[in-house]
Amino acid sequence: MSARSEIEARIPHREPFLFVDRIVQETERSIDAEWDVPADGSWFAGHYPGNPVLPGVLISEHVFQVAALFVSQRLEGFDEAAGVPVLTKIEKARFRRIVRTAETLCTNVKVDERVGPAWFMSGRVLCDEAVVLRISFVLSAAGAMQRVLRT
Repeated sequence: MSARSEIEARIPHREPFLFVDRIVQETERSIDAEWDVPADGSWFAGHYPGNPVLPGVLISEHVFQVAALFVSQRLEGFDEAAGVPVLTKIEKARFRRIVRTAETLCTNVKVDERVGPAWFMSGRVLCDEAVVLRISFVLSAAGAMQRVLRT
């Protein structure tokens, strides 16, 4: 398992908007990571007060950050010329389970296809072995996308 410092070395996200605590495993086609949802997350105060539910958009952002970790490793980091990882498309998001405070999300992201600077990926999030989210999306490096759009 990797340390938080390795995660911070790979992507630009920082507290309070970093939603990955550990990289559990990584292969050439996929990455597994975890996030311990904090019991004191500020979003819980206003998202169903008295009945805290982790917003689906934050679960999705967790998946995208895991994907950015994967892409960053494959590209040996994001430099200024390539730009930061950006989300360019979301498809087929299916939420199956509510996530509460102090639960752990276990996430697998895999590469379905790579076309130039675009990484077509899919993610699956589990909590207590139950599926929370399945999602397909495209992640790209901002600088690479700008070069493609100019040509």
